[in-house]
Amino acid sequence: MLKSQTPAPDPEARPPSHLFYLSSLRRPLVDRAEGIYIWTQDGRRFIDGSSGPMVANIGHSNRNVLDAMKQQMDRATFAYRLHFENEPAEELARQLAAKLPEGMDRIFFVSGGSEATESCVKLARQWAVATGQASRWKVITRFPSYHGGTLGALAVTGDDALAETFAPMMQVMPTVPAPAAWRDRDNLSMEQRGIRHADMLEEKILAEGPESVLAFIMEPVGGAATAALVAPDSYYPRIREICDRYGILLIHDEVMSGAGRTGKFLGGDHWNCRPDIVALSKGLGSGYAPLGALAAPMRLVQPLLASGGFQHGHTYAGNPLACAAGLAVLSEMDRLDLIANAADMGDLLMGELKELAKRFPFIADVRGKGLLLGAEMVADPDTLRPIAPAKKATQRLLDLAYERGLIIYGRKVKGGVDGDNFMVAPPMIVTQEQIGEIVAIIGDSLEMLAGELDLPVEG
Repeated sequence: MLKSQTPAPDPEARPPSHLFYLSSLRRPLVDRAEGIYIWTQDGRRFIDGSSGPMVANIGHSNRNVLDAMKQQMDRATFAYRLHFENEPAEELARQLAAKLPEGMDRIFFVSGGSEATESCVKLARQWAVATGQASRWKVITRFPSYHGGTLGALAVTGDDALAETFAPMMQVMPTVPAPAAWRDRDNLSMEQRGIRHADMLEEKILAEGPESVLAFIMEPVGGAATAALVAPDSYYPRIREICDRYGILLIHDEVMSGAGRTGKFLGGDHWNCRPDIVALSKGLGSGYAPLGALAAPMRLVQPLLASGGFQHGHTYAGNPLACAAGLAVLSEMDRLDLIANAADMGDLLMGELKELAKRFPFIADVRGKGLLLGAEMVADPDTLRPIAPAKKATQRLLDLAYERGLIIYGRKVKGGVDGDNFMVAPPMIVTQEQIGEIVAIIGDSLEMLAGELDLPVEG
């Protein structure tokens, strides 16, 4: 059995390190990566079953992407956006707009997901001020949710564990419950539950005062905060209807669900759900360079331009090297037909995870779209009683899989403080045979977890 971690020395005795957090355990040093695999310096091989934190969409060390980056490095690695335009950024904006809903053709590039979501919020606010709606400033978000770690992005993140320390330093925004309709115990259909969860947004708007509400931000397919939560189909058009009724902007956080991972270019495309503003990152650069984007229609951008411009920016916005990487990533997605593969392999993986749920009934729900899938674990599948937090079930499962050479992802799903889940999101190049290997390791790890924590197992 592989040893997943080795004891760390006393943190105070450790030599200088980029790790700014304390841990009693250490991970091995990475050596190289290729495809869906990562090797460590001591020769062990790991399957990247989560694409890092759902980043490496096209897999590791793609030669065409590396070559494109090398060509750009030989030309220019940096050009400040206030001094120059650059060809990779302009071409990436053009190609990206062609994959987005019609009219979403104003693109602002950033370096990551937190920058992308915060840029969306700042665009929305400046649009409101420029159009005579300065009373609008509240951004309603869902609880739980995750939209980034900067203070601005954290203010619209529904996660007590992350936000509590910083609450006095930021304007915490109002929340509505995330649409975990599968947990509802009532006589309603899933369609009716979706409407009910969406209507909670209208209730919150009315409670806050419609004239004060600027936007609603949501992940069409949930990320780590909800383990790939998908609302009932009826939820999405109702949300759009409510936002239109009150003149509120709908922001889709597609940082994790975008760039093809769910089997459509955007997660919201599964429901033809039209956002006003979109945040992208992670898979857009696929781990080859820090890259993210805000996308919006000209009707939102023009008022800003007329009133002096977008009062916002980052040093590396539109970086030519990052944009060259993004262009190559999009090219490889098209050349290899990876969005279709994500849909097909996602269906296969979803079926296999549901079979595991039959074998391990403490898996109460399997959900997601494409290759963004999650499963929630409970102590009692009938009452949905959570596993005792002291058992640290999620972390133990992740460690068991890691010991067997598989990386999966997990986080508490009830505001970061309770609930157990795991997420499976391999790169979009994954094959049927590799799916089989991933599922086999998860099955073995769940078997061990059940034995250690006395969780129910069928047969």
